[in-house]
Amino acid sequence: MPKSKRNRAVSLTKTKKKGREHKESIVNSIREAAENYNSIYVFTFENMRNLKFKEFREQLKSTSRFFLGSNKVMQVSLGRSVADEIRPGIHKVSKLLHGDAGLFLTNLPKEEVERLFNEYEEYDFARTGSIATEKVELKEGPLEQFTHEMEPFLRKQGMPVRLNKGVVELVSDFVVCEEGKHLSPESARILRLLGIKMATFRLHLICRWSPEDFEIYREGQDESDVESA
Repeated sequence: MPKSKRNRAVSLTKTKKKGREHKESIVNSIREAAENYNSIYVFTFENMRNLKFKEFREQLKSTSRFFLGSNKVMQVSLGRSVADEIRPGIHKVSKLLHGDAGLFLTNLPKEEVERLFNEYEEYDFARTGSIATEKVELKEGPLEQFTHEMEPFLRKQGMPVRLNKGVVELVSDFVVCEEGKHLSPESARILRLLGIKMATFRLHLICRWSPEDFEIYREGQDESDVESA
């Protein structure tokens, strides 16, 4: 009888080694970049859209570099205290790397960076679990934007629809979503079909470090908070 593969022991040595080497590679890349760029920023993001972020990163690749990933790895790269920081004062950056955060290293002037980040907005369809920014309600009557083939799908999303002479028709008013409430999977799908975009991908600057100074942008926190963190 052939041996069962189900209970065969699998070595994790290669997986662990690969993970460690990957982290070490990121640490080395961040440390090298920290030596080659004039300033370092911490930024946070809302409603991340990978494709949009990639496009933004490509626009700035000649002057700047982005890092996203484990906050702990990024903190270790820069140093988390005066004792292990790789450049004077840079441990203050590490103190603000938490949550949905990333590093932006650049040779661009401060004013240009602030303009780019403050002006950046990309609209997209909201995902399940997002907060609705407005109430969307469909009134009883024909829904001429939908073809008759879509009637079964719309019914599966909870919409009270029927076909009336080949036209999709709402038999009663239907609330797709309520402002301030989480979107259900069905609501998110319907909003996409309606072409209504409720998600805004934004980037927010948290702090800036340079060899000359350190500045915090986030309201409600000053440099003494960083020192005591």
